[in-house]
Amino acid sequence: MSSRPETIEPRTRQPEQTEQIRQTEQVRQTEQVKQAERVGQATAQALPPQAQLARLLREGPFHEALRAAIAASGLSLDRIQVRLRRMGRPVAPATLSSWQSGRYRPERQQSLAALAALEAVLRLPPGALKDLLGPPRPRGRWLPPHPDHAGLAQAWSGHRPISEALHTLDTRWDETLTRLSIHNRLEVDADRRVRAMSSRRLLRAEADGADRWIALYRLDTPGPLPRIRLAAPGRLGSVVEMPEDGLVVAELLFDRPLARGETVIVEYTVEHRDPRPFSQCMETAIHVPMREHLLEVRFDPAALPRACYSFRTPGLDDLTEPPVPARASGHPHREQRLRLDASGSVHAVALAAGACRFGIRWVWD
Repeated sequence: MSSRPETIEPRTRQPEQTEQIRQTEQVRQTEQVKQAERVGQATAQALPPQAQLARLLREGPFHEALRAAIAASGLSLDRIQVRLRRMGRPVAPATLSSWQSGRYRPERQQSLAALAALEAVLRLPPGALKDLLGPPRPRGRWLPPHPDHAGLAQAWSGHRPISEALHTLDTRWDETLTRLSIHNRLEVDADRRVRAMSSRRLLRAEADGADRWIALYRLDTPGPLPRIRLAAPGRLGSVVEMPEDGLVVAELLFDRPLARGETVIVEYTVEHRDPRPFSQCMETAIHVPMREHLLEVRFDPAALPRACYSFRTPGLDDLTEPPVPARASGHPHREQRLRLDASGSVHAVALAAGACRFGIRWVWD
């Protein structure tokens, strides 16, 4: 019987097997990296707080160094805010929280000045935190402010509380968003009180990078501040509340940064925790030109006003004053009588409006 050696054919890996091996190797390498990171983090956390702070001030990142510095100071965000305000560099607790969480970082001139004051409050060497910021993050194309109208912060520069609130927020994109259409609707109940105000606006980006809208709501008299509810896909960013001034200012964040020429619809509702008593006026401040601004007031059929008027001022010179009926004001106003429709609503529209105060007032029996 003869025998012959058995021939063994070389086995060729199938593509599926090769891919499985590659994925297995990637998982193994990823686990090794994660394990190294865990070891490094555990080593850093094992350091005494002061040593950990010193390491973070050397190596960063900024938000972790800030968080460690705040913890080492023993100060709450509210106490830090009070000290910064005394130094003339107001920063809202919500802004401080966003800085130490890494969601945002100070980049504007006012924010960097506030950061220098914050370093002093936290007893850090000058520039200890600022040096961790590095170069500003790219924000896309930037258009210079339009020379014919004031920016948001400039328009309210004469009103201290509003100016302070705006300086703690990122308002840079306001001047790059064209207001194509705005519709504000006020709901007045049977007891002549304001329940809520809803707003819908169509905006167009004139530069790459715009990612938020600044909403500002001011009560005519101090009281419980309203809640701002933003419709999807938007979300709330930083919110500055000043109850003593009846003021709330909020960042309404888009779902993504806009490219130049893109449009976005922003819808939100201002809901009063306690209905505002006996309201007689709805007003908005227009500080940049816009195509269409529509105001609407819906009254409960059980409580209709005796008369309604739309009004508009020739400019923004009187922004620091509270809303007042036109006939009681020494400032010139242009008024027009409005008629209630069958549902108990009135509206007024400003087309191609420039800087002005625009509103609706009504008279009860």
